[in-house]
Amino acid sequence: MSNMLEVADLGHTYGDYEAIGGLTFTVRAGELVCVVGPSGCGKSTLLRTISGLIEPSRGDVSLKGSHLAVVFQDYQRSLFPWLTVQGNVEFPLRSLPRAERRVRAAEALEWVGLGAAAKKRPWQLSGGMQQRVAIARALAYRPALLLMDEPFASVDAQTRFELEDLLLRVRREHDTTVLVVTHDIDESVYLGDRILVLSGSPAKLVADLEVPLPAERDQVTTRTDEAFVALRSKVARLLNVGGKQTLDVEKWAAAERESLSETVSTSS
Repeated sequence: MSNMLEVADLGHTYGDYEAIGGLTFTVRAGELVCVVGPSGCGKSTLLRTISGLIEPSRGDVSLKGSHLAVVFQDYQRSLFPWLTVQGNVEFPLRSLPRAERRVRAAEALEWVGLGAAAKKRPWQLSGGMQQRVAIARALAYRPALLLMDEPFASVDAQTRFELEDLLLRVRREHDTTVLVVTHDIDESVYLGDRILVLSGSPAKLVADLEVPLPAERDQVTTRTDEAFVALRSKVARLLNVGGKQTLDVEKWAAAERESLSETVSTSS
């Protein structure tokens, strides 16, 4: 299986604060890889550097294929309230002919179970449905790599389970390569083919773990599987050890502000 993403000695600093301390890993084509780490360890910065929203201070990012899409945690701010659901999904496809845009958007909305909501506005939908729109928009772009930054953190537990299962289904049916940043250990084990465990800031790779679970998963039996429970405990122990680096809160907060500022300036 070929590599879809290759990250080599990736590092990033904000002033005198080092957020990422040299990360090297690969994501194979068709894989779903989860990234977990302590709060403030640089997970979101990692995703922004991979996506090209900010320039890394050092290292290389190589993507097979030119298309990638990002789904952020804050789905409400990522959707345009004046556009219909269909219009939001079509938005990244503006360079395509109108007929093709409509077909792709309608297809993606069907994938996420929102075909009947195409003419609604985002504010008329629940939080979970809005995040489905954001996922549909990313899928309509048909990315080589789908990047997700804590995509289910802002929804309730039941909606989170539904969206996790949606992601697994879409990934399976469309052979999508996915990299998910999450702070939730259980989610990383449930979703992932592999889990990358990061240390506290500056982020370094603590472990690259294969997930020994079958491809078909469900929220009840999978989470009670002995392999699931054992891996969850292992990841928790690794985070406990790897996260015990001193975090300068003031520097971290300043770095987060700078990261967001770089992201906004690059996007505009």
